Amino acid sequence: MRRKICAIGNSRGVSLPVEALEKLKLAVGSEVEVQLDEEHGRIVIEPVKQDKYPEGVDAEFVSQVNDFIEHYKPALKKLAE
Repeated sequence: MRRKICAIGNSRGVSLPVEALEKLKLAVGSEVEVQLDEEHGRIVIEPVKQDKYPEGVDAEFVSQVNDFIEHYKPALKKLAE
């Protein structure tokens, strides 16, 4: 899958397809490790292995909460003020 590098503030970023993230059980807020493989001329992005969630909390629930926060971020910021 081909993507373009875009500006994000003073940094640069690449959008990731939702389908790929879902297969890896990643959501907004998930941590990834970014490594430069100079020998092969590539950038490698891998999910950070998370410790188990507390009992009764699963990855799907965390994903739903992250989606909620992302969707309602403007309203949540206003409420925090």
